[in-house]
Amino acid sequence: MYRQYIGPGTPYQDIWAYQPNTHGVLHQSQECIDEDVKYLEGEEEKLGFDTQKPLGLLRRILVTSSDPEDTVLDPFCGCGTTVLAAAELSRRWIGIDVAHLAVALIKGRLADSFALQAKSDYRVIGEPTTDAEARALANQDRDEFQKWAVGLVPRAMLYQQKKGADGGVDGLLYFRDDAANPKKAVIQVKSGHPSLGHARDFAHVIAREKATLGLYITLDPPTTPMLREADTLGFYTTPLGGHRLPRFQFRTAEQLLANQPFQIPSSALLLGVATAPKLTTDPGQQTLDL
Repeated sequence: MYRQYIGPGTPYQDIWAYQPNTHGVLHQSQECIDEDVKYLEGEEEKLGFDTQKPLGLLRRILVTSSDPEDTVLDPFCGCGTTVLAAAELSRRWIGIDVAHLAVALIKGRLADSFALQAKSDYRVIGEPTTDAEARALANQDRDEFQKWAVGLVPRAMLYQQKKGADGGVDGLLYFRDDAANPKKAVIQVKSGHPSLGHARDFAHVIAREKATLGLYITLDPPTTPMLREADTLGFYTTPLGGHRLPRFQFRTAEQLLANQPFQIPSSALLLGVATAPKLTTDPGQQTLDL
């Protein structure tokens, strides 16, 4: 039997797009936003991911197709908009993606919006967590290793998502620690054996890019001559606090996995990947037996 339920306002139309009107808002579930779905373009939520969808769109889909405590599966979760909407609406969730860049973006969004952290609040399966696993990824796919390694630097963004000449820059990190123009750190990833020549080349990249900092990620520790070469670039002194930070810094993947990060100004507002909006809704997703 066909039934139609009539309520106040205008029912949802076939196209869910933001169209301001003077006749009141569209008919909404209480959990939904008070206007139709806004375009992502120009929104604060935009993270620079090519296929990102508006958060409002995923909220609406989940509200109309699931209940709180249901489990939501997104098998191609990209930058994690479905995961974020599910967490906000107290749904449990599973997100799947093979791209390490996507995983890094999702972790950043969960941390920004709900203060959720990998290991303590959720599990990431298939991502390197040890030096041996990082080396295995490098041997299997050097391009994916590079993307994963750039993702170890909070708020860093890939210099380019497709293979090609990169001019010695694999990733970028923009930050602001004063009222002047944003500053830039360039990132390079070396999966093979590093050498003095590699260090000299990257020193030229730092100068060419007019970068404030150069961050060099390796599998094997840098040699003593490489460290001496890095020392020739001197230090950057932060405007607040007067902290002296090496302009050319090395970290191995093992060090970054062990929470030994690069020295970035602690007062800096990182600008590389836009910060996801802070959400206060109980995220749910406490446990999920797999």
